[in-house]
Amino acid sequence: MRFILLTPLLMAALTGCSLLGQETLCTQADADSQVSAVWRPADFGAREAARIRLCVDGTCKEKTSGSADDPIAMMSVRLPDDIGASTVPVRLTVTSDMSGDTIVKDSIRAKLTEQHPNGASCSPSVWTATFRAHPELGLTSPRGMKLQG
Repeated sequence: MRFILLTPLLMAALTGCSLLGQETLCTQADADSQVSAVWRPADFGAREAARIRLCVDGTCKEKTSGSADDPIAMMSVRLPDDIGASTVPVRLTVTSDMSGDTIVKDSIRAKLTEQHPNGASCSPSVWTATFRAHPELGLTSPRGMKLQG
């Protein structure tokens, strides 16, 4: 009989449930406030065919488009952790490595969204936005982006 009564308490303790006034258990994932761009390298041609430049609120990062065999590439520009629910200017410029011609030039104002990588009541709280670098449309939503060609 004692075994039957202790089993629910043991299960609650092992799963982190807060039956006896314990605090919520949090994972320890780290995260940064940032604006990110994702793209399919094949969209911009052969291996390393283009340079992707992402500027957010005056801070810029640049990298090559990557191997056309890779399903997806990404770049992020870090923001101050205390930036809060603000709107920041974002600029995307994609240039051909061979000719130097501009393939894509676009800008947008990004409304940052609060994220909690360790759960709603756990720190850290970070502010993010993610866009797709599209060869014809510029900065678009990554929603529905295929990871394969």
